[in-house]
Amino acid sequence: CISYTLLESKASRTAMSTESRKPGVASAEEIKAFVEAAGDKLLVVDVRNASDRYDAKTVEVAPVPSDGVRPQAINLIWDNNTESLPLLPPTPDLNTPIITHCGAGGRGQKAKEYLSAKGFTNVINGGGPNETDLWDIYGNK
Repeated sequence: CISYTLLESKASRTAMSTESRKPGVASAEEIKAFVEAAGDKLLVVDVRNASDRYDAKTVEVAPVPSDGVRPQAINLIWDNNTESLPLLPPTPDLNTPIITHCGAGGRGQKAKEYLSAKGFTNVINGGGPNETDLWDIYGNK
């Protein structure tokens, strides 16, 4: 049956993504509670670079934020050379609930740590589209 195969495939991807999470990536329970508590104040910071070959696969599955796509998200590309992000435009309140993400969580964690060091107090690493169980919770935000 086709639907059984699709469900089995999604369950397999979820199990694989849970087992192979990068350090610092939140659990599905943490992300769900965070998104629910944040409501419309949630800001999702996508640190992927759409023109980078490394990010091309995840951008195909999940587009970077733009006009009309992912309304609570912005794309601030993580700079590996300076280990930093551009400033958040306009700079939100330091208590703004923020989910950082890249493709799978490595740069998302660096962005989380960077924002925390800049005084943001409510930041969590959401991994990215490769973490399908997490992406299902906040990927459309």
